[in-house]
Formats: sequence, C-alpha cells, structure tokens
Amino acid sequence: MTTALQLSPAELPADAVELARIGDAWGVKGWFHVVPHSAQPQALRTARRWFLQPAERGARTFSGTVQLAITQVREHAGGLVACAQDVADRNAAELLRGARVFLARADFPPAQDGEYYWVDLIGLQVVNREGVPLGQVRDLLATGPQTTLVLEYEEGGKPRERLIPFVSAFVDQVDLAGRRITVDWQPDY
Repeated sequence: MTTALQLSPAELPADAVELARIGDAWGVKGWFHVVPHSAQPQALRTARRWFLQPAERGARTFSGTVQLAITQVREHAGGLVACAQDVADRNAAELLRGARVFLARADFPPAQDGEYYWVDLIGLQVVNREGVPLGQVRDLLATGPQTTLVLEYEEGGKPRERLIPFVSAFVDQVDLAGRRITVDWQPDY
C-alpha cells in the first residue's frame, strides 16, 4: 500500500534555524524518530509547528518547504520520537525520512538568565576588557565540561582562528542586543 504525504506548503520563516532531521518511522501509527543537532533539544519538544525541507541526499518525497503540525514529542531510548497531524501511519512516516527540520527562532522557549542559544551567539563581535577586537564568533564547540567560542579574525591579511572558553572566568558580558561579547582575554593568548 502506497501512502501519499498531504503536507501543507509553507514559506520558511526568515528567522528559521535547522535543529534536526527526521529518522526512521517508529511503530505503525505514524510516529517517527527525530535526530536533533543539539544535546538539549528543548525547542523541538515545545514547538507545535515545524517546517520541513527535503533530505539533502536520497529519495525526495516532497519538494520545497512544508509545514508539519506536531501533536506530540516524547523521549524514547535516549532520543526523541514525534507524531504529526498529517502523518497517519508508518508508510507516511517513512516518506519523511531524512527531511530537515526547521523552527522559527521566535518559537524557541526563553533562555534562562545566563544561558544562551548558540544560534544567538554566532556572528557576535568579541572584544576584550580594553576594547581590543578579538574576532567574530563563527562557531561553538562542545568540549566536554565547557563550550568554546570559535572566533575568526584577520591578521597580516590572512584568516585566523581563536578559541576562547565560554565560561564565566573569561566571559564578562554577553550583549545580544549590541551584538557583542566582552571577555577577559588578550590577543596574544
């Protein structure tokens, strides 16, 4: 029996962030595995409107951007499984395999004081206490007990990389509105 997906076409929000991909079908009632890109996928658990784009590789069972109305997300075997309004059975869930999952940044739950979503830190300028520019946040690395800022900067006309632990001992202030992070760090470290 072949099942066709009946997904609603949608426009990807301007503030969309890719958070996961869809894995294999789970069970016979339309549930599917979700493979988050983050170790703490709270936004996926709470958002009820996901935007999907086709898998980058493999079979494409839909095109463009579609919206998926999520009815439930729960933990299972150290991962996540979810079900959606328009995914009625296992066959339909299998057609979603590999799809990229996006959420509007506006749908993320608020961060706690002193906590930040990585996506909000990328692109911020980093300066030290003396106001010396150290670079721009290009990426973040989870290095076990701490997160590390990966900065890009230019020196002598060549692109360079600087790593700064994102811990209170070195980070004085994060000003999201001002797009700036102030650190206790010197350019020659």
